[in-house]
Amino acid sequence: MPSGAHLLYEGMDAPLSVLDLATVFEGSTHAAALADSIQLAQEAERLGYTRFWVAEHHNMPAVASSAPPVLIGAIAAATERIRVGSGGVMLPNHSSLVVAEQFGTLVALHGDRIDLGLGRAPGTDPVTSNAIRRNVGAETVDDFPNQIIELLAYFGTIPALENGVGSRVIAVPGMGDAPELWLLGSSDFSARLAGMMGLPYAFAHHFAGGPNTPVAFDLYRDAFTPSVVLTRPKSAVAVAALVADDAAEARRLMLPQLHTQLQLRRGSRPGRVVSLETAEAASKDWSQAEWAMLEQRMVHQAVGDAEHVRARVAELRQATGADEVIVAPQGPTLEQRVRTLAELAA
Repeated sequence: MPSGAHLLYEGMDAPLSVLDLATVFEGSTHAAALADSIQLAQEAERLGYTRFWVAEHHNMPAVASSAPPVLIGAIAAATERIRVGSGGVMLPNHSSLVVAEQFGTLVALHGDRIDLGLGRAPGTDPVTSNAIRRNVGAETVDDFPNQIIELLAYFGTIPALENGVGSRVIAVPGMGDAPELWLLGSSDFSARLAGMMGLPYAFAHHFAGGPNTPVAFDLYRDAFTPSVVLTRPKSAVAVAALVADDAAEARRLMLPQLHTQLQLRRGSRPGRVVSLETAEAASKDWSQAEWAMLEQRMVHQAVGDAEHVRARVAELRQATGADEVIVAPQGPTLEQRVRTLAELAA
């Protein structure tokens, strides 16, 4: 049997990792949400998971992971072996130099355990995005690849650039302190870009997934060009998962997250994730069309009893050919999220 947490299902073997958003529930606090993330990472390490990633979001009351480098540092300090990183840092929100310094510092402190997953979306609404960047200029698709190239030069992964990046302007820490770099995405663009740049690729099936998810992996592998980072494609697929005693209970425990999704769909600005009791009461007023939309989203994830969840994750891994599965555990309590990780790693 392989070491660490692996998906072992009907002859299928794939390493497992974790994605967390430091979810803030009604009646709780930011401090409690961040403490839960750290404890979840410790449990993931105990269970043998490969990596634990946190995602950058802004102006979202339900998500406390707005500063991934800070949270990554706290998680890395509270663990010993598991890889810790971002899933991801939204690079257009930041200067490449600052990101290189932040993650170079993390590598200098914690060694070869740090991942830097990069995303192109802002992770927020346009008003908040402008507040973060203090820049009224329009974002262009062309700038994101340039930022990645700058990062690689700041880390010393590629030679210095003509504009002085990596020579006159160096990242300290950063130069010689390169994390494991991943490109994240949920579109054809990101899949092709990751392939052309020869970078590892992780697909966000947990929020953008559907029957066409495998297409992104085909595009990635077709576009792949060997690089100083990778000689062959390396990919991961992220899936939302919840294990309960049976399908009905799993569906019930998903209600708080479904409530948040529905609020977004309705155009409302969601607050913190509501309690299970509040979500159960609200769900009685959801229309048939709204239920159909939510059910359609759930069917593409892994929600049900342990056997169903393992089978669904195995099916997704087989369909995509991903080398690794990143589990985004769901549920109204930390104990429920830990249970999901434990059942999948069994």
